Amino acid sequence: MITTKNLTFGYSSGHTVLNDITLELDEGHIHGLLGCNGIGKTTLLKIICGIMRPKSGSVLVDGSNPHKRRPETFENLLIIPEEFDLPNVSLEYYAKVTSPFYPGFDMGQMRYYAEELGVNTTDRLHSMSMGQRKKAYIAFALACNARMLLLDEPTNGLDIPSKSVFRRLLASYVNESRMVVISTHQVADVEQLLDNIVILDRKGVALNATTSEITRRLKFGKAGAADKVIYSESTIAGVMSVMENDGDDDTMLNIELLFNAVAAERDMFSLIFKRK
Repeated sequence: MITTKNLTFGYSSGHTVLNDITLELDEGHIHGLLGCNGIGKTTLLKIICGIMRPKSGSVLVDGSNPHKRRPETFENLLIIPEEFDLPNVSLEYYAKVTSPFYPGFDMGQMRYYAEELGVNTTDRLHSMSMGQRKKAYIAFALACNARMLLLDEPTNGLDIPSKSVFRRLLASYVNESRMVVISTHQVADVEQLLDNIVILDRKGVALNATTSEITRRLKFGKAGAADKVIYSESTIAGVMSVMENDGDDDTMLNIELLFNAVAAERDMFSLIFKRK
């Protein structure tokens, strides 16, 4: 479990990017971490990993402060950053050297993931394109079998077939004892995977709810005369709305529409999701 309490972070310039973030992220879920550019999503992931320290508040990973750098914490926590650098060695050699830090690592799994993603594990990483290097690191990360996997814009640099394979592999990765946190702007690439949505804004956590809770409380689509409309916007398909779900209506979650609605009507959403 990952928990933050009243977490705030600001740069030395006085620019605050995270404000009073209180969150609880449980195993068994793929959490989508959403927010506008510069809101602090990447910073939050780095704080969870102990790479950066909050200005105030706390963060706990399995009850432990990640800044204490305990091995038992980091053998179960892994991040794939949006941008990274790898040594000029093969993926096989990189895994051989690095895998002892992750007791759950399985070389056979890594080779399987690499094959599925179209990566040759004996090629030098520096000879690969950016997209191939990302796929190589994804194969390694999944094979570490960490209980907590943090992904920052994981589909950036992947071609369309690789995105499909990535979604399939990630869906099979999560179980009741594991969690994945995905920070992304490319919602369409992963929206079918997410079962919990976290939206950050300048005030803190604007929304933290499971997709089942969201669709139980809200409807998405074209509004009727009797619908209680919270937010509407014009689209190619016509005027689409977010409405209160007062009955047993079942509509598909539209994450992009939800995000825009929360940004525009934050206080209304707070009231709706505080109700029992």
